[in-house]
This record gives sequence, C-alpha cells and structure tokens, in this order.
Amino acid sequence: MFLDAHLEAPNKARLAKLAPKKVFWEELLQPLRWVEEIRREKAPQGAFKGRWASSTTQFVAGGADESDLELLSTTARGYKDLGLARTYFMAFNPVPDTPMENKPPTPALRELRLYQASFLLRDYGFDLEELPFSSNENLPLPTDPKQAWAEIHLKHAPIEVNAASARQLLRVPGIGPKLAKKILSARRVRQLRDLSQLKKLGIASKRAAPFILLDGKRAAQQARLF
Repeated sequence: MFLDAHLEAPNKARLAKLAPKKVFWEELLQPLRWVEEIRREKAPQGAFKGRWASSTTQFVAGGADESDLELLSTTARGYKDLGLARTYFMAFNPVPDTPMENKPPTPALRELRLYQASFLLRDYGFDLEELPFSSNENLPLPTDPKQAWAEIHLKHAPIEVNAASARQLLRVPGIGPKLAKKILSARRVRQLRDLSQLKKLGIASKRAAPFILLDGKRAAQQARLF
C-alpha cells in the first residue's frame, strides 16, 4: 500500500515554472512530512495489515530546466527525512496547446540515469556527493552512474572480494544487495579465486572484473580478439 504525492519539481522555484498554481511546501512537501511523523510517533494499530502505508513521489525531469543535482538532492532528502519508499521520474514531453509546447522533450536515457542514481542513494549506500555529476550538475548520459563512479575510484584501486565489507561490494558494477550477501556467505566456505565462482553466484562477472581482486590478484579476463 502506497501514499503517492507528486512533487513534480525539486524545489519551489522550479515548480513555479512547471505548475505555477501549485504550492511546493504547504501543498506538496508538508503532507509527506506529516505522514512520516505519524509513522515514527504512532503505532500502526488499525492500519492495513498492521503497517503504515509507504510514501512515494514523482518528478518531471527536464520540464523546468532543473539539473539532475537538484532532482537528486530532493530525492536524497526524501529518502532520509521523509521515509520515501521510492522516487519516480518521468521524462518531460511537450503537450500541444500548452505554454511548453515548443520545449524539446527530455531524452529517455536521462530518465534511466536518474532512476539508477536514485537506487544508488536508496539501496547501495551512496551519498549525493559521491554521484558523478558533470560540470553542468547533470549525470553523464553515456554511462550508468555506478559504472562511472567505479571507473574513477576502483579502476586503479580494486576491491578484494574476499575481504570487502557488504558496503564495499555494493560499489562494484554487477553486484547488488542480494549478490553482496551471496558473496559474504560463499567466502565463509572457501576463498573466491576465479570469476567462474562469481558467475555461479549470479554475478555479472565481466562487469565486475575490472574493479576487483580475487585472492590478491586481478581477475583473469578473456582477451578481446578485435
């Protein structure tokens, strides 16, 4: 069960461009804060299946010339302070006979990158400051943000799979929360020394290989033919 309140824009100034009749704080953000206060202070007696409803919100990406940094700043705040279960993003598309009918549509790839970054904030232990924003405060479109972060931080300082914490493992491309737990369990039984062992656990071993060590050694990769 979810309570969905669409913020539409990341702040008051951007909302004024997108939906001038809406009030960012009193009409949109404050109800989410009240819901989180109720969840924290009152027992869910009488609530559906004995649990309070989860909260979600949605943003329009690109409608008000906002940056990814603005959208994800409000997203991070929503996860931390408002107890949001999920943030949704919708790429802007112009609608005929509206004030924004001549505004170019937002690339679908930008929507995807925002979702990926949102999951890094919610599920992977990333802080907003760690996300790989470019100089224009947007995420790079060609590469997913986790891959971009790993290219900068892990390419020359790979993580030892047999000693890394769950949080460190989550920084490696191809390893998610469930797979990190599988690695922790598997290495209690034996040392992980080969990519084939990771592959058997369900890990995208080729994605992970450039960023990890297995028993102190770089993971062996098949050389490219071309």
